[in-house]
This record gives sequence, C-alpha cells and structure tokens, in this order.
Amino acid sequence: MKPADILIAILVAVIWGLAFVASRIALDEFSPELMTAMRFTIAAVPCLFIRKPKVAWSLLIAISFTLFLGQFLSQAYGIAHGVPVGLTSVVVQSQALFTIGFAAIAFRERPTPVQTLGIVIAAIGLLMICGTVGYDFSVGAFAVLMIAPVSFAVGNVLLRGARGVPMFDLFAWLCLATAVPLFALTLVVNGPTPTWQSLVHMSLTGLICLLLIGAISTSIAYWLWGRLLRDYPTAQVVPFALLVPFVGSAASSIVFGERFGPLRLAGMLTVIGGIAVMVLAKRPQVLPKTA
Repeated sequence: MKPADILIAILVAVIWGLAFVASRIALDEFSPELMTAMRFTIAAVPCLFIRKPKVAWSLLIAISFTLFLGQFLSQAYGIAHGVPVGLTSVVVQSQALFTIGFAAIAFRERPTPVQTLGIVIAAIGLLMICGTVGYDFSVGAFAVLMIAPVSFAVGNVLLRGARGVPMFDLFAWLCLATAVPLFALTLVVNGPTPTWQSLVHMSLTGLICLLLIGAISTSIAYWLWGRLLRDYPTAQVVPFALLVPFVGSAASSIVFGERFGPLRLAGMLTVIGGIAVMVLAKRPQVLPKTA
C-alpha cells in the first residue's frame, strides 16, 4: 500500500474507535433510537445531490437493515444500558467470526484450518467475556449488543450483491434507507413531543458528537474504507480494523475511566487475537456445488 493510503487506513480506524466514545456522550442527551436516526440522517445528506445507484430496492433495504440499522441500533442500546464502550468496540469487531460462518453457508466458502483456529479462539474470548456479564451491566443489554456483530456480518454478506456500484453513492443511499424507518421507530417509542424537545434543546456537545458519528464516522470514513477495499486486496486493508477496539478501549479509559477486570481483559484480548488470526489467514476455499 502507498504510505498515504496506510495513513488513511489508520485514520479510519482511529475515527471509528473514537466514534464509540462520541456515541456514549451523545446518549446522555438522546435516546438510542433518536441518536441512531440522527446519525444516518446526517450521513444521508449527499442523497440530495447524487442519484440512487443501480441496486434493487429490495437489496438496498436488506443491506441497510442489517449493516446499519441492526448493527448501530443494538450497539447504541447496549451502550445506553451500561455496556462499557471499550467492551462494545471489541464485541462489534467479533463480526469477523460471524461473517466467515455466514459466508460458508451462503457461498460455500470453507474456512481454512487457520481461520477455523481463529474462530475457536474468538469464540473462547466471547465466552470469557460472558462470564463477566451481570455485574456492571445486565445480561439483557449484552444480549441486545450481540445483535450488532451478527447484523454486521449479515450485511457484509449481502453487500457482495452490490458490487460494481460507486461506493460513496451506495453508502449514502443505505443511510437514507436506514434513517427513514429509524425516525418512524423513534416517534413510536419516544413520542413526537419528547423527540422534538430533544432536538430543539440539543447542546453544542451533542451536536458535535452527532456530526462526528454521522458525517465523519459514517459518511466519510465508510467512503474512505470502501475506496481502500476497491484499490487493494482485502487482506491488506481489513487488518487495520483491528486497531478499532484498541482505540475505543484506550479512549474510553481516558474519557470515562473505564477499567477491565482480569477475566474481561483476557477475554477482550483473546477475541482480538482470534480476529487477527482470521483476517490474516489465507482466503477460504470455495466448495464445489453438489448436483
């Protein structure tokens, strides 16, 4: 990779890691539904200037409901109900485990022995984290958070059906397809008046956090990441995502004083280690289709 693109990959990972902290701060003012709706409303602004890419509405909606709505709404709910930011960033990145599994089912991509080892390591790490649940946050909050990596993985698989379209245009319209149902959900769950009051009385801090997670983390960072994936092999780009949980955990420790017990810290490091093994392994083999 060119030095400039390496810096871009690192920058994207840092932005995504800091976005977890910004989300936690924004949730002091907004409900999970409203914050997530605002995130994608801001990111969907480019739709005013660009046409919808040549992707079927059914596929566009399916990707938006998994890759964006399911992932980020469950993530916001988990953080709002006490799941630490650093732990959240690790759990979300466990999507690599589920992506390989779903790809094996959908595309008959058999994981290599090394990838299988990575899956086992990451799964052990998740089980170690599960052993710490129930002390500083509820089992229910953690269960909802686990929807995030599963939705992320399903969205990754569905995204393969949208190859060949401009990445920036695609993600802008995915954000629009996400924002509309999220605002409807916000009005149903929170009510029109509380929703309006939250927006009218938004603080400067809340606005900055929304701009960070909407315009920078969602719109710009995803576009930069997509450009890197377009220009370089996946194996060269994806490992940079391993920086996200480290940035998220370090930032959370500094901003919120987040600390990890021995078992949880060991579990988080084990998950990251398993993910590293998976993403650095060779590409899985495609099984022959049976008659």
